[in-house]
Formats: sequence, structure tokens, C-alpha cells
Amino acid sequence: MAWKAAASSPLPGCAVAPCAVSGRGGRPSREVTERVAVIVKLVVQIRLLPTPVQAAALEASLRACNEAATWASQVAFDKDAKKNFALRKRAYREIKSRWGLGAQAAQHVIKKTCDAYAALQANLKVGRLGRPGSKRYRRAAEKPIAFRMESAQPYDDRMLSRQISERRISIWTTAGRVKGVAFTASAEQLATLACYRRGESDLLVRDGMWFLNATCEVPEQPPNTDPVDFLGIDLGIVNIATTSDGEIMAGRELNRIRVRERKLRAKLQRKDTPSARRRLKRRRRKEARRVKDINHKIAKHVVAEAERTARGIALEDLTGIRQRVRRPEQLPQHPRPCVGVVATRGRVNGP
Repeated sequence: MAWKAAASSPLPGCAVAPCAVSGRGGRPSREVTERVAVIVKLVVQIRLLPTPVQAAALEASLRACNEAATWASQVAFDKDAKKNFALRKRAYREIKSRWGLGAQAAQHVIKKTCDAYAALQANLKVGRLGRPGSKRYRRAAEKPIAFRMESAQPYDDRMLSRQISERRISIWTTAGRVKGVAFTASAEQLATLACYRRGESDLLVRDGMWFLNATCEVPEQPPNTDPVDFLGIDLGIVNIATTSDGEIMAGRELNRIRVRERKLRAKLQRKDTPSARRRLKRRRRKEARRVKDINHKIAKHVVAEAERTARGIALEDLTGIRQRVRRPEQLPQHPRPCVGVVATRGRVNGP
């Protein structure tokens, strides 16, 4: 069995670089030592608790921004203006006057449209949407991108402010600035927001619930470059993770849930009615949330155990796992995402 040693290649948490500061005449007068921290980008999701009036304003703003983005996407497709500056010259004034958006909101709509086309082009280039000329490829490339009415909308610091101690935000809408919107989050999330939030935040709605996804830049902790031993993690399908200490991190209950979900999914797919498709969509989101939660709990436990015992983490090499299993279509929870979660938790917590 192949293993990848997670802590065998030391990555310095910060580098010390001398920087010469010029004095008179451009001559170096002194040296300043700078600490360049390695950053881990995390997304902290907080749930908004708007009143009915506030929720109506947020919904109208989200709808206006996405309608404007769909129109801008048509302009970009027709005029072949898929770069930020080129599309801004053709769409900026119309977006502001027609949908009543502010300057920052209009610019974010244009940038969102350009980013969508850049992502589409990258997916076409690497073959994620089929071979050139295939039906799937042509369906993606030969029509403009359309945005759903509930698609996420980015906000920057000029459109959004937070009072973290009071758990309130002030946010731009098409009806004006809405102040005092309540939100909830865990104590750990609030601390991360207060200390490390940087850049934009995304406003989104899901199943009638409002969320704000904030980008946080957390400094990477220096790794343990001299571990006393390694904690081996065997990743699999029946048991998601098994440690070299003999601890199995999955069980009969989880496998029973997997089988039940697979049977229900097949039953709804055979039915193929509008109601069945709506239920399939809800079940898919629910299963994705369950998988994400399980991977997070396993990764947190593994990193905490390695940190407690001053050991490194060795992960199984998963290359070609879908070819090695007998029935790859029955992989309800691929173990590869767990590897990424373990790596991120290790960089933040420093095992």
C-alpha cells in the first residue's frame, strides 16, 4: 500500500528576509527584518437572521444583480467582450440606470460575469465538458451564460460592514442601506472573522435561509518538522478512515444510511416526475452536507490526535482508486475530499 507522508517535506510557516531601506542619496542605511507569513484561505459561513422587510430587500437586490449579470453575459457573448475592462465600457452605465445598482454593485456584476466566462473557458480547455465538437461541449460553448435568480453576489467593504460584537451587519440593497441585520455564528467563527477576515464576502440564499460567506486569511502554523513517529491513515470506501492505532472512523450506521440513500435515489430516478426531481435535488444537497460534516469531523479528530502525540500524518495514495474498486458507481462518498480537509486542518492547527 502506498503512503504519502504529510509532514516529511517541511514547509516553513514564515520566512525571514532582510530588506534594505535606503537613506540619503539612495545608500542603504539599515536593514529591516520582515516576517512573511504563509496564508491559508478559509471561508467562514455565517447565517443571517433578517426580518421580513429586510429579507424582501435582500431578495430584490439579489434578483436585480443576477438579472443584470444575465444581461451583461448576453452582451459579452454577442460582442465577444469577456474581459473586465471591455465589458465595463459596454455595460456599466446601462446596468446602473436600468436596474438601479450602485457603482460598486455594478462593477461586481461585471466582474462576476467575466469570472464566469473565465471559469467556463478553463473547464473547456481541460476537457471537463467533453471533447471539442461533442454535444455537451457545444451546449456549453455556443450560448451565453445565464445566472439563476438566487446566485451568490459578492460584496466588498464599501457595501458591507460588520459589528461582530453586536452580531449585526449593515448591507447595501437596491432599496438603500439596510442596517441592523442580525446574524449568528459559533464563537470560533466570530473570532476568525474578527481577526482574519480579508477581501470580499458572498451573499446567498438557500432554501429560504440567508448566508454570508466571508473569506479569511489565517496564518499557517509552522509544521512539526521532527515528528517522533507518523500516524498512518488508511482511506477507504466501507470505512472512510482507519488509523495505524487501530481506530476505525466509520461504522455500520453510516453504511446503512448510504445504502438507504442509494435505494431512494434510484427509486426517484425511475419515477422521473417533477416532484421526484425536486426531491432528488433536496436529497442530493442533504447528502453533500452529510459527507462534508463527516469529513470535517474525521479530519479534526486526526489532526488533534497527531498534535497531541507529536506525530506526523501519513495519508494513503488514492491515485486510481476508482479503477481498483469492483463497482466504482457505488462510491457514495469518495475518500479523496477527506485528504484535502486533513491537509487544511493541519496547516491551520499545525500538527
